[in-house]
Amino acid sequence: MEKVYRLDGLDCANCAAKIERSVQQIKGVEQAQVDFMSTKLTIVAPEKDIERISDEAKEIVNKLEPDVEVNNIQTEKEEESSKGKIIQIAVAVAALGFLAIFTPAMPWSLVAYLILYLWIGYDVLKTAIMNIFHGELFDENFLMAVATIGAIAIGEYPEAVAVMLFYQVGEFFQDYAVAKSRKSISSLLAIRPDSANLIQDGAVKKVAPEVIKVGDRILIKPGEKVPLDGIVIEGNSMLDTSALTGESVPRSIYPDEQILSGFINQSGQLTVEVTTTFGESTVSKILDLVENASSKKAPAENFITSFARYYTPIVVGLAALLAIVPPLVTGDPFYDWVYRALTFLVISCPCALVISVPLSFFGGIGGASKAGVLIKGSNYIETLANVETLVFDKTGTLTKGVFEVQSVETTINKKDFLRYVASAEQNSSHPIAQSIVNYVSQPLSPVSQLEEIAGFGISVEIEGHRFLVGNEKLLEKYDISFRIDDEIGTIVYVAMDDKYIGHLVIADELKEHVAEALTEVKNLGVKRTIMLTGDNRGIADAIGKKIGIDQVYSELLPEDKVTHLEDELKRETKTAFVGDGMNDAPVLARADIGIAMGGLGSDAAIEAADVVIMDDQPEKIPVAIRIARKTMGIVKQNIVFAIGVKVLVLILGALGFATMYAAVFADVGVTVIAVLNAMRCLRIK
Repeated sequence: MEKVYRLDGLDCANCAAKIERSVQQIKGVEQAQVDFMSTKLTIVAPEKDIERISDEAKEIVNKLEPDVEVNNIQTEKEEESSKGKIIQIAVAVAALGFLAIFTPAMPWSLVAYLILYLWIGYDVLKTAIMNIFHGELFDENFLMAVATIGAIAIGEYPEAVAVMLFYQVGEFFQDYAVAKSRKSISSLLAIRPDSANLIQDGAVKKVAPEVIKVGDRILIKPGEKVPLDGIVIEGNSMLDTSALTGESVPRSIYPDEQILSGFINQSGQLTVEVTTTFGESTVSKILDLVENASSKKAPAENFITSFARYYTPIVVGLAALLAIVPPLVTGDPFYDWVYRALTFLVISCPCALVISVPLSFFGGIGGASKAGVLIKGSNYIETLANVETLVFDKTGTLTKGVFEVQSVETTINKKDFLRYVASAEQNSSHPIAQSIVNYVSQPLSPVSQLEEIAGFGISVEIEGHRFLVGNEKLLEKYDISFRIDDEIGTIVYVAMDDKYIGHLVIADELKEHVAEALTEVKNLGVKRTIMLTGDNRGIADAIGKKIGIDQVYSELLPEDKVTHLEDELKRETKTAFVGDGMNDAPVLARADIGIAMGGLGSDAAIEAADVVIMDDQPEKIPVAIRIARKTMGIVKQNIVFAIGVKVLVLILGALGFATMYAAVFADVGVTVIAVLNAMRCLRIK
C-alpha cells in the first residue's frame, strides 16, 4: 500500500535526503521517497504495517526537522508570511551598522555583539544543537554554528555576526527562489477544476467533481474549466486547450464531440454527458504524472545526492586537520589556521548542488508541460537530450489515421458511380469501406446476393447489375481488362457487368508540418530516422520519400516492429520510438524512450510512454528534444559552477586568501545564483 504526505515547511534539500534515509530504515518499509520539489513523502509498505510505519515516519520527521509539519496530501495549508524573517534581517543590519560606527568598549562590545548574534542566529543554533542530539551532524546549521562560534572565540565578533547575517539573507533569497519555482509549477497545474455544475431533476447544483458519476450530465458555463471528460450533448463553443496541449489557438466544439477535463470553455454554454470519473479523467492523470515526475531521478541527480553525502564529512575532516596540523608542524600561531579552518567549514555546505540540480529537472518538466509535452521523469529528460535515432510508427503518428477518398475516376456518371460503390460497401465495417460510405451524401440503394471474396473484395447485385468492388486481383480473377493506377494510397477498382467502370483512391492523410519536423530533428543532431508500418510497401516508401525518412520497413506485424527496434538498439545509440500508444505499447516500452502521439484521450499512450505529445503533432518532437537539451545544459552549468566556485574558494581559504565573507558567497551566494539559473528551465519560447 502507498501513503503520501506533504512536508509543509521543508526548505532544505539536505534535510529531505536525511528524512528519506531515516524513513527507509523503518522496519517493514519497502520504499520511501522524499521529493524536495513537491515536498511529498511517499511510503510503500504492507497494508497491515502502514499505520505503524506512518506514525514512526512522522516521529522521525519531527525529530530531524521540528519546524516541518507532516500533513495528509489533501490538507490545504496557507504559506507563512516572510515578514518575520525580513524584520529579523532589517533589525540586524541596522544594529550591525550602529555597532560598526559607535563601537563600545569591552566588555560591552562583546555583550552587544553576542545579543545581536543570538538575535540573527538563534534558529540556526537551535537547529544545530537539536540535530547533534539526534545524531545528525554535517548539515549547514552545524557548519555555520561551528564557524561563527569559532570566530567569536578568536575575537572576530563583527565577522561572526556579519557571516550569520549574510547566511540568513542568502537563505531568505534561496527560499524565495525555490518557493517561486514551486509556484510556477503549481500555476501550470492550476487546471484542476474546483467544482462542477451537476444537472439533476431539471435543476443545476454546484458539487465537487469527485462525486459525479459516469452518465451524469453537467453544465459548463462560459469562462469555466471543464471538470470531467465527456461527450457534448447540447451547445457549441470555443475551447482554450492550451493548459493541456500548449496550443494557443482556440478550438471549436459541437454536439457529439468529445471534450476533455482541463480545457476552458470560452464562449457558449455546454451540456456534457460524463464518460469518466474524476480520478480517471484526463486532467487528473496528467496532474498526477506531472506532480510525480520529479520522483524519477536522473543519473545526474543520483550522483549529486551521493556526492553531497560523502563530500561534507570529508571537508569537515580536512578543516580539522587544517586547524591542528600546520601550527604543530611549523610552529605558527593557531589563530590564523583556526580562522582558515572555520572559513573552510562555511564553504563546505553542498546546498547549491543539492537544490539546483533537481530544481533544474523539475523546471524542465514544468516548462515542457507548458509547451504541451508531458515528460514523466528527470531520467527521461537526460535520455531524450541524447537521442540519436528516431523510430516512427506511420498510422496515427505521421499520418492522421483517418482514411479519406482522395480522388475518383469513372467512365460513367460520377454521382451514379459513387452511389453504386457506397451501396455495395454499406454493410462493411472496414475503415476503407466506411470512408467511401461517409464520402457519399446521397441515399443508397438496397443490395442483394452479396458475396465476400477473401483477399480480393466483394461481389454484389444492385438495381439488376452485378458489381465487383475490390483490389486489382479481383478484376484479374474475372479477366476484366483495366489500367493499374500508381497513385499513393489504397486503390478500390470497380467493375459493372464484367466491364471496368472506374476506381477510387483512398489514403491516410499526412499530419501537418511532418516534413518540417523531421528536418528540424536532423538539424538538432538526430542521425537516423526510421519508419515501421504494417502498410504495403508502395504506400510506405512513397510517404517515407515525401517526408524525408532515412529507412522504411513496411508490411510488418506488431512483433516485427519489436524485432526491428531490437536491431536498432544493438547499435548502442539512444533510440526513441514514436507511436500512437494503442497498438505500439510493446515497442514504446522496449525503446530507450517511448514518445506517444496517442492523444489526451488515449490511456494506452499515457501508460506505455515515457513522453506524451499532448496534441498529437509531430512538430512537438523537436520542441521536446530542445527542452531536454536546454535543461541538461543548465544542469551541467550548475554542477560546474557550484563545484568550481567551491573548490576555488576552498583552496583560497586553505591558503589564507579567502575571508569568511567569501566563504558565505561560496555557500549561499552560489546557491541563490544556481537556483535562479535553474528557474530558466521554466521559460519556454
